[in-house]
Amino acid sequence: MSTPTETFPPLPWTEWKDTCTTLHLWTQIVGKIRLALSPMMNHWWQVPLYVTARGLSTSPIPFKNRSFQIDFDFFAHELVILCASGSVRKVALKPRTVADFYEAVMSALQELHYEVKILTQPSEIVDGIPFEKDTIHASYDAEYAHRFWRVLVQADRQLREFRADFLGKSSPVHFFWGSFDLAVTRFSGRRAPEHPGGVPHLADWAVREAYSHEVSSAGFWPGSEMFPEAAYYAYAYPEPDGFKDFKIEPPEAYYHPDMREFILPYDAVRNSENPDETVAKFLKTTYEAAAELANWNRAELERK
Repeated sequence: MSTPTETFPPLPWTEWKDTCTTLHLWTQIVGKIRLALSPMMNHWWQVPLYVTARGLSTSPIPFKNRSFQIDFDFFAHELVILCASGSVRKVALKPRTVADFYEAVMSALQELHYEVKILTQPSEIVDGIPFEKDTIHASYDAEYAHRFWRVLVQADRQLREFRADFLGKSSPVHFFWGSFDLAVTRFSGRRAPEHPGGVPHLADWAVREAYSHEVSSAGFWPGSEMFPEAAYYAYAYPEPDGFKDFKIEPPEAYYHPDMREFILPYDAVRNSENPDETVAKFLKTTYEAAAELANWNRAELERK
């Protein structure tokens, strides 16, 4: 068990992987509702969730001349639908199947007269089960869900500080429910070569919209079956020559050849004497690897 005062609590993947998998699918249901109703923005910036003081939120979603938002509350362990009219509906976050959660959320929206249909096939997940048919994933450990949110709060703060030094085009710090990670992206301002696509259950044209321009991206994710470890990450698209061999900090960080990303294990951060400084070094040097090797106009893009 972690303590309430622990700023960077332990988050071992093996201890909460079932909850993490279920929560990932629940966030996809909520994220797809936002996707279905929100006007298109560049790089799909209209679809992510945002870290809040209690969990994760869609922010206001338009519906005709009304609006509502959906929040994950990891204190009360509720999904809260808040309407601009003042109406509220709640769905308990507890051990329950994805199918049951999907039905509860869609029923609550219907009660509020928000008619919305979503693609129920999970995105970016190999062999994903349509939400209404998924009776397999049903885990929810409240302690670990709350702990995950606490880590996101710290990562969100660190990424916001990093974002502030950049004058060029930059994304918000936002949580992508497809890949289940918190991310911030800097742009060189130049178009990128067409992305090859190939992401599971994500159309190639959608991936190409996300990577239409050169980027240096960084963030945090809790781990997965393929990479069972929480970590900070950083990558460049397109990856410039020499990127993987660029000297980065801190010493615990490394280049993962299969994922084509720099990795900083979360445990190296939480066990360091100065976690914020450790992450700041990682974000700074991995960005420099992208910007220097790809000849970004750093004098125009960075705050002195």
